[in-house]
Amino acid sequence: MEAGLRLLELDTRRRLDGLLQGNHLGLVPGPGSEPGEARPYQPGDDVRRMDWAVTARTTVPHIRETVADRELETWLVVDLSASLDFGTAACEKRDLAVAAVGAVAHLTRGGGNRIGAVISTGEKLIRVPARGGLAYARGLVRKVAETPRPEEGTRGDLAGALEQLRRPPRRRGLAVVISDFLGGMEWQRPLRGLAARHDMIAIEVLDPRDIDLPEVGTVVLADPESGRQREVHASALLRKEFAAAAAEHRAEVATALRRAGAGHLVLRTDSDWIADTVRFVVGRKRRWSGGAA
Repeated sequence: MEAGLRLLELDTRRRLDGLLQGNHLGLVPGPGSEPGEARPYQPGDDVRRMDWAVTARTTVPHIRETVADRELETWLVVDLSASLDFGTAACEKRDLAVAAVGAVAHLTRGGGNRIGAVISTGEKLIRVPARGGLAYARGLVRKVAETPRPEEGTRGDLAGALEQLRRPPRRRGLAVVISDFLGGMEWQRPLRGLAARHDMIAIEVLDPRDIDLPEVGTVVLADPESGRQREVHASALLRKEFAAAAAEHRAEVATALRRAGAGHLVLRTDSDWIADTVRFVVGRKRRWSGGAA
């Protein structure tokens, strides 16, 4: 476990540090609130950032840039229900959730920032207080990785975990929800309540078999959160209906996250999760700086 976590940290630091630059690495929406330098206005800049004093002195339109806030409190809601103990590609979805925790911890650390977590397995809820420092961030990643797996047949409770973070109200900051968002949609209301106070990012972890069935003939389908199993023949019709139902659910999840104002990052067990994270963060920074997505 220790060697695996160390390798995860080294890989995350090596690849993210080489591709992302800045005071904050861009998970928090917006350019920040602390005054920075003035520069000439360019088409596409936000006119609300116009520096009229400099514009009057120079007779050339200028805007006042801002830099990222120096203290950020980040809260993670980590869903480790039984449905994440599954994977058919490079890793299990649970491993991908741990990697996402490591990436967020790396991207938000430093400058007096703090990070905490609410970890839910369905059987129990673990609260990790928000504190700062590299050693603490490492300990948080280890805590998530070492969380015992729930018994088969235990239903997840993402809505309950979100509610635990929402009440009592915490200092405004960044909330990151990591889940596969499978099953019911009861989490929508607490997520909207949380997003009303915090900047929100939802990280959806998926496996290819969450989306489509392989053409393998007879296959046993199992629901780890209920323990139910069914043997079926993966006919062309069944695979088509399964893919359609999965696509409909994913679209419903994406719509719910968009309506809540949450950023939506999808990580898959069969793709390069660090590259996907980089594209998400860079695109987020560009949108908020007025550049092309």
